[in-house]
Amino acid sequence: MQRRLWCLPSRVGVYFVLALFPRLGCARVWDKLMAGLAGLPLAVVSEKALRDLRRRLGAAPLEALFEVLAGPVAQPATPGVRYRRRRMVAFDGCSSLKVPGTDRNRDYFGRACYRQAWAGYPMLMLMTLVETGTRALIGAVSGAPAAGGRAVRPVRLSCL
Repeated sequence: MQRRLWCLPSRVGVYFVLALFPRLGCARVWDKLMAGLAGLPLAVVSEKALRDLRRRLGAAPLEALFEVLAGPVAQPATPGVRYRRRRMVAFDGCSSLKVPGTDRNRDYFGRACYRQAWAGYPMLMLMTLVETGTRALIGAVSGAPAAGGRAVRPVRLSCL
């Protein structure tokens, strides 16, 4: 059995994805990650290699990281997180997240209709469960809008 040795291992890809910022290109994010390793003989990484790294990584490691980290964080004695003996939580939904207008995304998420005309980008719906006292994310579900536009067809439910 032959195993391929990647110049950019998957664990580096997880760090890279977690470090991404809006309006900051992949090359600049990579430079910031590697700033602490200045002076070491490192290979130059192209933007194509970083894009391929993100595609190869997929969603599974980030879903697993979410499963480990998500959950209530307040202790029973923490003030402001309970009403009587019940933990206070809140649901929050968002339906205005736009995804790229690729054919694959339009097939999955559908096309949004706005005032009897098609909108520019497919929309992603997100529903989260949050601990109100600490604002800790307990669970999340995301997906395409259901037929009525009010519900979510879940992609994956991550909750306690």
